[in-house]
Amino acid sequence: MFLLLPFDSLIVNLLGISLTVLFTLLLVFIIVPAIFGVSFGIRKLYMKTLLKIFAWATLRMERGAKERNHQLYKPYTNGIIAKDPTSLEEEIKEIRRSGSSKALDKTPEFELSDIFYFCRKGMETIMDDEVTKRFSAEELESWNLLSRTNYNFQYISLRLTILWGLGVLIRYCFLLPLRIALAFTGIGLLVVGTTMVGYLPNGRFKEFLSKHVHLMCYRICVRALTAIITYHNRKNRPRNGGICVANHTSPIDVIILASDGYYAMVGQVHGGLMGVIQRAMVKACPHVWFERSEVKDRHLVAKRLTEHVQDKSKLPILIFPEGTCINNTSVMMFKKGSFEIGATVYPVAIKYDPQFGDAFWNSSKYGMVTYLLRMMTSWAIVCSVWYLPPMTREKDEDAVQFANRVKSAIARQGGLVDLLWDGGLKREKVKDTFKEEQQKLYSKMIVGNHEDRSRS
Repeated sequence: MFLLLPFDSLIVNLLGISLTVLFTLLLVFIIVPAIFGVSFGIRKLYMKTLLKIFAWATLRMERGAKERNHQLYKPYTNGIIAKDPTSLEEEIKEIRRSGSSKALDKTPEFELSDIFYFCRKGMETIMDDEVTKRFSAEELESWNLLSRTNYNFQYISLRLTILWGLGVLIRYCFLLPLRIALAFTGIGLLVVGTTMVGYLPNGRFKEFLSKHVHLMCYRICVRALTAIITYHNRKNRPRNGGICVANHTSPIDVIILASDGYYAMVGQVHGGLMGVIQRAMVKACPHVWFERSEVKDRHLVAKRLTEHVQDKSKLPILIFPEGTCINNTSVMMFKKGSFEIGATVYPVAIKYDPQFGDAFWNSSKYGMVTYLLRMMTSWAIVCSVWYLPPMTREKDEDAVQFANRVKSAIARQGGLVDLLWDGGLKREKVKDTFKEEQQKLYSKMIVGNHEDRSRS
């Protein structure tokens, strides 16, 4: 047998004491508050401290950049083109009026000058594309001591460099291990807890336990990201038999919402760790999982969702109709599927504050592991969630119009840009139908005016 030297024994004792203290702190300040849904205000104090440090660092950088005549931030490209909200017909009328004495109503035939409208629109799109820039993170106006948020950062002063280095040590050597431990704790408890609840007979007691197990585990996962969330209008929270729809920025949107409510999730069946979690969750709660072969069958998906919402005892379904992650500056086209089944829709607007950490997942650039590492090495995830009043489809409204009305309400509340473009353009080319729409508008303008003259 090996005998421990006094020095080695001291190290082992100190390590044991450290782990005991760490576990006790986690239990008292994180896990127990998560179970009861309370907060000691430590994260808000942490956020206020960070804001003061960011303000000092930004002033120091601006002063140093001014002394060296160095451009600190990249010029912001939005707004370099003045776009007037005018129609195709009005703009072509203006071009013809300025180029010749011929007016559109007098000359319905094609004019060579008309091509300048389409050329100008094409150049505007190249210079200031309102679609593709929604799929990349924007640089912040001020630096938050993360090198990834200001690529123009250069050496300014020794104090600022030491502060940045200290931030790296805190984020990677203290916050990252703590957050990983919390994440594994939350996921482990979710798998074990939902599996055990799944063996209970159906009834109110099982539903009660399932709800509180889900809430506890999601709240622990929220603390694993140091997420500081402000919920507004909780009286409008989704109810059973309804559908909760929200704008989509990140996979953590699910955790953000599920830490304040009890939802039935919708998604594709996965393998690996995600598959283990899904199989455990569905034992305790009626989530809606689809096989890979079923996802593309719109009618089957609609049927399963309709059956779920028609049972008023079942949980509200959580859906992100954009179908992809957008960088939290806008809301893009909502897929109409979830708006066709006739259920009450509960809109939710989510707005992240990128000053503490960018929650946007650029899936074409980062894998899930890299993205989670970036999240866990950020300062914090700060966001606001607004529960909007429930909305129902009107009699003279089709599914697309209803989806657009809900989308507009979410965009207004969250201070986001309301775009009609499909988020699928993130990975696909523009559909020919979009080009044909512009061709039809121009053709209708020419042919329509010609027919009007013929009748007169």
